[in-house]
Amino acid sequence: MAVLYGKKVDRKTLLKKVGSISQVAGIKRYALLEGRGKGVEAADVRTGSGFSFTVLPSRGMDISFAQYNGKPLCWRSQTGDVAPTYYEPEEFEWLRSFYGGLLLTCGLTQAGMPCIDNGEKLGLHGRISNIPATDISTQCEWEEDDYIMKIKGKVTQAKVFGENVCLTREITARLGESRLFVHDVVENLGFEDVPHMILYHINGGYPAVDKGSRLIAQVNNVSPRDDEAKIEQEKYDQFSEPIHAFKERVYYLDMIEDRDGFVTAALVNKTCNNGEGFGFYIRYLKRELPRFVEWKMNGEGTYVVGIEPANCMVRGRAKEREANTLQFMKPGEKREYHLEIGVLSGKESIEKYEEQMR
Repeated sequence: MAVLYGKKVDRKTLLKKVGSISQVAGIKRYALLEGRGKGVEAADVRTGSGFSFTVLPSRGMDISFAQYNGKPLCWRSQTGDVAPTYYEPEEFEWLRSFYGGLLLTCGLTQAGMPCIDNGEKLGLHGRISNIPATDISTQCEWEEDDYIMKIKGKVTQAKVFGENVCLTREITARLGESRLFVHDVVENLGFEDVPHMILYHINGGYPAVDKGSRLIAQVNNVSPRDDEAKIEQEKYDQFSEPIHAFKERVYYLDMIEDRDGFVTAALVNKTCNNGEGFGFYIRYLKRELPRFVEWKMNGEGTYVVGIEPANCMVRGRAKEREANTLQFMKPGEKREYHLEIGVLSGKESIEKYEEQMR
């Protein structure tokens, strides 16, 4: 049974008070009309709690935006939403279509730095986020007194004489809740082993990220990617005002899972809303995503903290192969990934989260 506007409400009672359920929640599909985003298919999902988010089927079924009661959860880049037509795969040109967003997927056969692996030139973070989905469907229906909203699609990364890998993604939300669930199935449809790298690029932004914000999680140890990340390494979980000419600092965090195998991490700004606090958390299974990358980017305009569960590091496929850590999928093999993202708003929810972490 949903909680709406401070009260529990069952299906019968709610439907007596609205002409259509779309008055309070639902999924609306549309296409963007201008600029480099022209033609991009989008779907807005509203849960009725004040939480809403936008899925882009044209961009790998990723989540380009999310907000709660008018406050954005994520950072949005200077590029805005960009159609896959404009994707540039060379070197770092991926950044020309990197809109940021709540969730942008990196993979499926390459993630991290550009490299040359076995003679193949690979750009930053792979292709999957710039491939349009097919078999797109939405489903909104009652399950007794729970109203469930789902959007699903398939994203295929394929090449003649190369890989044939399919990502099937289903994103689910419920009436009255301020969270979403991502269920991914990655399948090797080819007849040869294929490298498999996947990273969930979750981009926290203002006001969840601000001076005094913290990354709250249970961490075994922290490893800097390079010398730049060694600067104030002890403050990996603390964030400042935007700094001119700030250089990105990347950390590998060894996360501690709970008794059920889940890792939880949150970006929290306790000073937001006159001290009420605001932020969001992510939750996932460590056995599915054993790595965790933090992208600390406290620059001007590029003011973002990436919290990024993955099955790899971000050094690129060639170095993963060299280190003998590169994962492969056999013909017909499937890998499943489960991710939850939810809002933390107000002292009570933040204190409850902190107590769980303790």
